[in-house]
Formats: sequence, structure tokens, C-alpha cells
Amino acid sequence: MYGFFQSLFEAIPAAIAYIFFFIIFFTGILIFFERRNPAQTLAWLLILLALPVIGFALYFFFGNNFRKRRFFKKMKMDEGPIGCEELVESQKERVKEKVLFCYDRDTYIKHKLINLLLNNSKSPFTSNNKSEVFNCGEDAFASKIEAMENAEHHIHLEYFIVRDDNLGNKIKDILIKKAKQGIEVRFIYDGFGGLGLSKKYLKDLKDAGVEVKVFLPIRVPFFSSEFNYRNHRKILVVDGTIGYLGGLNIGDEYINRNPKFPFWRDSHFKIQGEAVYMLQNIFFRTWRFLAGDIPEGKEYFPKQGKVGHELIQVVPSGPDYAWESIQQAYFSIITSAKDNIYVTTPYLIPDESILTALKTAALSGIDVKIIVPGIPDKKFVYYATCSYFEELLEAGVRIFKYNKGFIHAKLLTVDEVIASIGTANFDNRSFLYNFEVNAFCFHPPTVERLDEDFCDDLEQCTEVTLESLKDKTLWEKFMESAARLASPLL
Repeated sequence: MYGFFQSLFEAIPAAIAYIFFFIIFFTGILIFFERRNPAQTLAWLLILLALPVIGFALYFFFGNNFRKRRFFKKMKMDEGPIGCEELVESQKERVKEKVLFCYDRDTYIKHKLINLLLNNSKSPFTSNNKSEVFNCGEDAFASKIEAMENAEHHIHLEYFIVRDDNLGNKIKDILIKKAKQGIEVRFIYDGFGGLGLSKKYLKDLKDAGVEVKVFLPIRVPFFSSEFNYRNHRKILVVDGTIGYLGGLNIGDEYINRNPKFPFWRDSHFKIQGEAVYMLQNIFFRTWRFLAGDIPEGKEYFPKQGKVGHELIQVVPSGPDYAWESIQQAYFSIITSAKDNIYVTTPYLIPDESILTALKTAALSGIDVKIIVPGIPDKKFVYYATCSYFEELLEAGVRIFKYNKGFIHAKLLTVDEVIASIGTANFDNRSFLYNFEVNAFCFHPPTVERLDEDFCDDLEQCTEVTLESLKDKTLWEKFMESAARLASPLL
């Protein structure tokens, strides 16, 4: 009997080793056949070979594309409550016939981008709009709070981060008050970004009649492979006539009340007009994914009347789409530039296509300037950002570190012709894994305003030079190399 158990225990480790080898081998085959970007494929395979156990766990939680496609298919993003398909097809014909911007010297670049977004994200454009840009949290939230206080039918919120702090409770109190007045309030928060919310915070909202949904909740220790896909959007829609999007989450740091970041520089966008329909549609699609249905009624898409004459294309992206719509839009804009490209981003971790586009533009004599934080919020990601400096600078790109505080704005303007403002950063996470939303603006005064903000921000920056990069310590070089190696996965 003793000999039997001894043989059994000796056999078990060998059996486990064979099973483990098979799992690792099968995972490697999956990665190989997913046909990712080569840099991503090589990064995953390298991690799997160097650290098999950790690599397998990381792939399961952060890299599994097969389950992603099946899981998010039920979002049915090709369907929408306002019948976008017919509108998109009719607009494609208008763009094909070049009936927009007929007397504009920049007709080509505008038609090119609009047509791309009609095809890759099925995002219609609208021209009956009026917008307002905010470059600080205090002004943006003052406007948001006023809009919510004046709501007459519904308030819809979709946010990545919601904190149980002073601002978070102020927003909560407004939502509770409006719900008790009979206003419909629907509130979506991300399962990871909302980890700090207390049960009482959520209970107070629900008890008052606010409908609350959490996007892919984090259930410790039972993580799932959907953990990697976060809802990074920041959307507020009031009565279907006023909408907001941009970089601001709900928390004290966004209104300069966090000691770690005494000054928080961000950008937010207010829209009035038909482009709000698109924000509403994006919100409803997420709501349908979480709740199974959407509310019906013309009150959610009311007649706007004559509001303005700004052409705006509101564009969502996420793992539920076949194409990386915002990434492709960035690439299209950058490669179409003739004079200047201005980028503001808290995280500069471009994939090979965006990196090549930026370098090629600079080598072609185009004025390419990028503002990144001088004061990081995530050290490892900051090292990854810094790892791209040298090759960008050698190509002629000018890089500036913002020193006044933390800069969180996500902006791209080109040739004083097109501007993008929204939630997407210049990194793989925003391009591939997160649910994002940007507004692409074709209204000259809006683009001019964002260019002015960019120039104002430059005054608070220190320019990065090739000479300054020579002073890096060996530890900094090591961390940048390690972060760069992991950059396809960040």
C-alpha cells in the first residue's frame, strides 16, 4: 500500500507538468492565430515563454480576444434606437458627391475623415449644433450641475470613475433630488473605476429611484477575462438636448481638490443640438447591454429646433467594434496634415502605425507638437511614454512636459481645420480595449479655441530635448525599456 501511494504522488507532479505544458502550448497557438499586430503577438509570446504562469494569467485576464468578440457581440452595435443605418447610407452618398464644404480649401481632408467614420463606426455627422469648450473642471461641473438642476424629463450619466467624495456626493444629492421630483435618472459606472463607491452611496441612489447599472463589475477573487475591457467614457445627457463628453470623471481631483494634484488641467465639451442624439444613442446601447432593453419615447430624441451651424461627428469605439475607429481617425488626420499637428495626452503609448505617422509628418516638415504630463499619475505608464521620446525627437517632433499640475486633456487638432476632443488617449488601451467616445469638430472657431488652449498650455511646459535625455540614470533606462516592452499590452 505504501508503495502504491508513493508511486501515485510521484506521478502527480509529472501529470501536472504535462497538463501545464499543454495549456501553455495551446495558449501560444491561440495567440499566434489571433493575427494581432505583430508587436502585440511577439510581446505576448515573449511574456508567455519568459514567465509561463504569470504570462498565462495575464493573457487570460487581459489578452483573450476570442471571448471578447463573442461576449460583446450581444451589444448589437449595428443596431440603434434611432435608425442610424439609413442615415449613415444617405450621408455616404452626400460625401461621395462632395456636397459638403463645397467652397472649402480643405474639402478633401474633411470628406476623407467623415467618410472613414461613417464606415468604421457607423457614426453620422450632424450640423445643427452649438458647442462650448471647458478647460477646467470647476467651469465644466458648474455647467453640468446647472443642466441637471434644470432637467425636466431625464438625466443619463455614463462614467468611468465615480468617487464617494465631496463632488461625488454633490452629484449624488442632485440625482436623488431630481429622481424624487419624478425625473428619470439612469446612471452607469464602470466596475473598476467605481470600486471605491460605498454600498450606502449606491443604496441612497437606488432608494430614491435612480436606476443604477455597473459595467462589468469586479468580483474578487473571481476575475474574468472581461476584466481588461473598461468603460472609459464620460457622458452626460440631459433631456436629449444637452450633452457633455471629455476627460473629466466625477471626483474631487478633477476640480482641483486633491492634495496630490493641486492643479488638474482637463478639457470637456458641451453640445446642444442634434449631435446630442448620438451621445444618447451611445448611452442607450450600453444600457441595453446591461439592462436588456432601452426606454422608448420621443422625449429621448426631442426636436431640437434651430440651434447652430456646427458640424460635429460623435464617434464611439470599443472592443465591440470590428474596427478601431478612433485610432483610425487619428491616423487619417495625422497623415492628411499639411501645416501643423497639436496633440495633448496624459499617456503617449502609440502603436506602430500612429508612431510612424507622427514621425513621417515631422520628417515631412510639418510642425508636430505634443504635450504630455511632467508630473505623472502612473509611474510605469510614464516610463513607457518617455521611452518614445528619443525616436520622436530625432524625427523632428517637439515634445513638451506640462509642469503646472497634471494634464489629463485628450486633444488633437490639425491645420486649424479639424479637432478631436473626448476620452481617448494616445495609447493602446484606448485604441484597443476601452470603450471610448470622441467628438470630431469641423467648426473653425472651435478648432481655433482648442489651438489657443494648446498655446496657453505650452507656456506652462518645459521642452524635452535630445540633450536632456542623456542625463537618464541606469534605472530610468531599465524601467523605460521594460515599460516599452510591455507597451503593446498597456
